[in-house]
Amino acid sequence: MTPVAAPSPNFDARLAPPDMIVLHYTGMASGAAALDRLTDPASKVSAHYLVEEDGRLFALVDEARRAWHAGVASWGVATDINGAAIGIELVNPGHEFGYRPFTDDQMTTLTALLTDIRDRWTIPDARILAHSDVAPARKQDPGERFDWQRLAAAGHGLWTEPPPAPGAPLAPGARGPGVLALQAGLARLGYACPPSGRYDKATAIIVTAFQRHWVQSRIDGVADGQTRARLVALLRAARDNA
Repeated sequence: MTPVAAPSPNFDARLAPPDMIVLHYTGMASGAAALDRLTDPASKVSAHYLVEEDGRLFALVDEARRAWHAGVASWGVATDINGAAIGIELVNPGHEFGYRPFTDDQMTTLTALLTDIRDRWTIPDARILAHSDVAPARKQDPGERFDWQRLAAAGHGLWTEPPPAPGAPLAPGARGPGVLALQAGLARLGYACPPSGRYDKATAIIVTAFQRHWVQSRIDGVADGQTRARLVALLRAARDNA
C-alpha cells in the first residue's frame, strides 16, 4: 500500500515514540476540503494520514513527527495526546454535514494501514482510540457509525460483548457506590473521570463517549446493564493486553 504524498507543514518534534493511535472523521463537506485544511499552514491542524472514502491513502506528516490533530485531550496519565499518538483522519461529513457509514474501501485501507503502523511501533489494542475518547467534552468523532467491531476482528483495538449486568440503569442525578464504581472504572480505562459518587453532567458526557465506541446501540449517557458490563469486560481485556 503506497500512500499519496501530501505533506503538511503543521507538525513539530516528538519527545518519545508513539504508543497510541487516534481515529478521527474529517467533519467537512468533502475530502478535498479536508486535505486542503490539513495541509494549510494557517489552519495549524494536521494528521499523519487521511483515508478517502474510495480508499485512497494520503500521507501528511511523518510518523516520527508530532502532528496536530487531537487538541486539548487526555487518556490516563497522558495529556499530550499529539505527542503520544499517530492521528488518522477518515473522510466523512460528520454529524454536522450529513453523517454516514464509513465505506468498505476506507475500512480495508485503514486495516492495512494499522497493520503497517503497528509493525513499526509498539501500540497496544487498548490504545487504539477515538477522538471522542480522548476529548469527550469536545468531540464526537469518528462516531457511532464507525465499525470498531470489524476493526477489532481484524486484529486492531478492543471489542467485547458480554451479557448485560443486572441492576437498574445509572443516570444523571444518581449518587452512591454504584456511580463511584462506574466512574472509577471509566478512569481506570483511561477517561478523565474523577470518582465523586455523583452522576453529574461530566460523567454523562464520558458515558456517552464510551457508548459511541463500545455500545453503539445506545448513546444517551445512561449507564445501563449493557454499558456497565462492557466496561468491566474491557477493563479485563485492557489488563490482559497491557
